Amino acid sequence: MKRKKKISGRKQEQGIILTLVAVFMLAVVGAMAALSIDVVTLYTARSEAQLAADGAALAGARVLANSGMTSAVTNAALTSNAETLASAVAIQVAQGNVVGGRNLVASNGEVIVSFPNSASPAFGTNPHVTVQVKRTDLPTFFARIWGSKQLAVSASATAEAYNPSGAEALDLDPPPQIAPTCVKPWLLPNIDPTGAFAIQIFNSATGAIVSRPGGWLGQSWSLQAKCSDCSGVGGIPPASFGQYYPGAIEADDFPVPTALPACSAGFNSYQLAVAGCVPRPIRCGPLPAAAIDIDVNPYTTSRDADTAQAARCLIHDTGAAGDSDSIDSAGLTPPNPFQFLAGNQNPVAGAVGRDVLVSDSLVTIPVINTNAGPPPPGTTVDVIGFLQVFLNSAGNPMPGPQIPATVVNMAGCGTGATGTPPLLGNGASPVIVRLISPP
Repeated sequence: MKRKKKISGRKQEQGIILTLVAVFMLAVVGAMAALSIDVVTLYTARSEAQLAADGAALAGARVLANSGMTSAVTNAALTSNAETLASAVAIQVAQGNVVGGRNLVASNGEVIVSFPNSASPAFGTNPHVTVQVKRTDLPTFFARIWGSKQLAVSASATAEAYNPSGAEALDLDPPPQIAPTCVKPWLLPNIDPTGAFAIQIFNSATGAIVSRPGGWLGQSWSLQAKCSDCSGVGGIPPASFGQYYPGAIEADDFPVPTALPACSAGFNSYQLAVAGCVPRPIRCGPLPAAAIDIDVNPYTTSRDADTAQAARCLIHDTGAAGDSDSIDSAGLTPPNPFQFLAGNQNPVAGAVGRDVLVSDSLVTIPVINTNAGPPPPGTTVDVIGFLQVFLNSAGNPMPGPQIPATVVNMAGCGTGATGTPPLLGNGASPVIVRLISPP
């Protein structure tokens, strides 16, 4: 029998393949781990950049909405000043965001704000603000083997301030509607509330803003109730300038809010609707979809006195000068954009004495389709627009019982608006702020 010949050195080669595979797998796993670090770093930074761009664009658009420029589209100075202020606020918000481990720096070109349709004649009716953010110095790990020591990430967002009173909206068929929340139960007749001119606030059919000599922005008057018991003798009394009909406090009109300030303890249902935020969106447009009822129930106390008490609670007026918020009057009267100064009782910590974008003193009032006569038909009326007004703009103790009100924004839709509201319950402002598709 032949004996098998032993191969010299075979013993020493046993397990070499396993060792090579282990070394290879270690290199592959290590490379994949390093690559995953780069991918995760890039993905996280990209998400952070998008959040920064979104927040900054929305903040800039809110400045444009609050400035009043959408309600005065022919005022070039107001538009220019509003853009400047919106750009500053958008940059500030963007720089407050961390992208890739550090805050953005606008001076390095990492934040760019632009207004893409500012050259359009209709810019003031539907202004856009675009914010682009980027970082080009993100550190790499695995990518270094290809010579890339840094990665770049960028994002952009465009937001708009939409006012249905403008030319762009009026050209649409059907005309659009709006439906803000937190609307106060004060149904204002469609006549100049200041009494200076015998004109409408809005074109009752289209919702277009009716021109007023000197414009509407910054105009003030004393808001007061037309009647306590609006059933009266012989029906609802004719409308008068600056006087509102109280809205019905019920589920289909102005339901009682559930979230209320502590100062509202002991208030009746009407006062609660003034001091709190009515959650039901109040729809702008024709009957029956936008029907609102006038309160014709007997009212046992003074409507003006109750309104003033509830309004003081709303705006944090405790009787001392500077308690409530005010309109910042430091050279910012029209045609400059509006800014709001936080009062001593502002609930936001650290806001006192500083300019703020929102304020409890900034409220929305519905305008109903009536001129000098009684509201047709009967006690049910349709809302054709909204005034956004600032209550007690000086910030001093409110004199009462009438409430000082200053026009800050206007938005109409008219009786011709039959479309679905673009956004329901987008907030207290009738000028909608929303993100649109990135450019």
